Amino acid sequence: MSLWILDTDSLSLLQRENLNLTRRISAINPEQIAVTIVTAEEQLRGRLDTIRRASSGNDLTLAYVRLWNTLEDFKQLNLLDFTPEASNIYEGLLRERIRIGTRDLRIAAITLSVNGIIVTRNYKDFAKIPNLRIEDWTVN
Repeated sequence: MSLWILDTDSLSLLQRENLNLTRRISAINPEQIAVTIVTAEEQLRGRLDTIRRASSGNDLTLAYVRLWNTLEDFKQLNLLDFTPEASNIYEGLLRERIRIGTRDLRIAAITLSVNGIIVTRNYKDFAKIPNLRIEDWTVN
């Protein structure tokens, strides 16, 4: 059984109801779709920053609605932790001096630790990771 792991960008596209991504996900058993704790961190950090910067009551209300919706999304998703195995893989990738963003490297490490497939549009960076399987569900 394959496990497809949405990176942060793919989850954001799903939340915005990207047609191709939504179509692919609806054809797969929900147990086979996951996101990482790193994606949760990125999304929650963004929502909290928006709340902090809200300059009007309307902006603040909308920011809290988006935070609420994000929390609801994470209740429905399989969430993968940054385990000791993922940490060991991450440290190995750091030693290899792979030049991609820290959080993408952590997402890749978690994906490798569960022998998953990363779902992303970011081939440029994720393709630098040895043995990482990559799929882009935004294209037909």
